[in-house]
Amino acid sequence: MAGKRGARLLRRVWSGRYLYLMFLPVFVYYMLFRYAPMVGLVIAFKDFNAFLGFSRSPWVGFKFFSQFFRSIYLWRLVRNTLLINLYDLVFNFPAAIVLALLLNEVQNRRFKKTAQTITYLPYFVSSVVIASMVVQFLSPSSGIVNHLIASLGGERQYFLTQPGAFRPIFTLMNLWKNIGWNSIIFLAAISGINGELYEACMIDGGGYLRRMWHVTLPGIAGTVVVLVIMRLGHVMDAGYETILLLQNNANLETSDVIGTYVYRRGLRGGEYSYATAVGMFQSVIGFAMVILANFLSRRYSETSLW
Repeated sequence: MAGKRGARLLRRVWSGRYLYLMFLPVFVYYMLFRYAPMVGLVIAFKDFNAFLGFSRSPWVGFKFFSQFFRSIYLWRLVRNTLLINLYDLVFNFPAAIVLALLLNEVQNRRFKKTAQTITYLPYFVSSVVIASMVVQFLSPSSGIVNHLIASLGGERQYFLTQPGAFRPIFTLMNLWKNIGWNSIIFLAAISGINGELYEACMIDGGGYLRRMWHVTLPGIAGTVVVLVIMRLGHVMDAGYETILLLQNNANLETSDVIGTYVYRRGLRGGEYSYATAVGMFQSVIGFAMVILANFLSRRYSETSLW
């Protein structure tokens, strides 16, 4: 019996060999760069010494986790990380849906393609370039924003040194960079809606807004739920690489997130075990959020990841 099942499995694999061959680079990438590095998580429970290596470094148990939980920076790091992700979820995520809905209603193909190109373009520009542009735009001496404020009779502002301004600036920068790219998946979901539903709505007298509300939004609701669940998996990951480009000592109170803290303590400070423990805590919270969100979605709706 086992031999027959094995033979059937081999036949199925052989019949889909080209698909498996296309999948192979993705599989190798995730094994090498996503799963293999997880072996290094063991140093979160060891006092890692580069000269002793993984195996000979002494075990310390949950010492570094306890050290982080007692840290005076714990609340600030968790608060900033959650707030930055909340801003993104509340403002940037719906903005991509709105853009997709608006583009879907555009009838002029040339204008639609031009608008799509303009909104997609910032995504393909390096984050370093985007952050540098933002710094230049907000420069108190030569920035276009301060020139506009001065021309209206206001005083020039040092925006990036104001802790209260960091989160809105970072959110708007991500909106500018990602809104076009994030709208692609919603446009794809909209294109899969049965056209007969729009025709039925038009026969009933529904205009653009009514068709959007009663046909388009319900049609992409499943996609929205799945993407929200996946976003919640990154609720403790605020994209520290871009934050580092805008961070300075003056705005550290609101810009310091778990990712930047791990970078400072781990790569710059050489505290590899401590930084690994903090990063592991971050990943565990994200994993728990995905499980919880999927459970609630499966219980109260018909959509879930599994």
